[in-house]
Amino acid sequence: MKIINKLASHINSLKNKFINQEKKKISYKDISISSLENEIHRENYKHSFSNLLRSTIYILIIILALSCISATLFMPVIEITDTSMKPLLNDNEIVLTSKIGKIKRGDIITFYHGNKILVKRVIAIQGDFVNIDENGFVYVNGNKIEEKYIKEFRKGESDIKYPLQVSDNNYFVLSDERDVITDSRSEDIGLIKNENVIGKVIFRIWPFKKIGKI
Repeated sequence: MKIINKLASHINSLKNKFINQEKKKISYKDISISSLENEIHRENYKHSFSNLLRSTIYILIIILALSCISATLFMPVIEITDTSMKPLLNDNEIVLTSKIGKIKRGDIITFYHGNKILVKRVIAIQGDFVNIDENGFVYVNGNKIEEKYIKEFRKGESDIKYPLQVSDNNYFVLSDERDVITDSRSEDIGLIKNENVIGKVIFRIWPFKKIGKI
């Protein structure tokens, strides 16, 4: 019914247009079947395009919502706000973390400590025995671990008694900058509970020139 009304309106507009032309006399005969068919085709196309556009927008909104939920639940994005993991990670860099898979020795993790988010390296997992000698060298289960990422080894002013056994569902973490004691060497932080872990750092997404796998 709407199309018929629009067709009638179109016919009237065509009639008025032609009537206003002084040098040419127009009659209803000038309104051909082909023009009516073209009008029907145009209206059908307009409705089809409108429906397609609306459906596309709905799909994009759903995809965006699912992506946001997925990112929040499984791959949180974190901004680095300290320098304790230099030179690997620097202040104001943005990284992607993953909650999927087991956390292993050597992994970089982000975790909650009070109202802060810290980023550290996992040195030992549950059941491991950790010791740090006076020179700052770290031993796990009696074996000295190779830490090529460390510039200068330091024990720091640790108030933890060694050797220390990591309890169930906990992690012993250290800063790569060993002069920064905001890690498991301090009783204030201690062992990191699994429930406080946000995820493993797996990918750097900013700055763009350093984008890549961690």
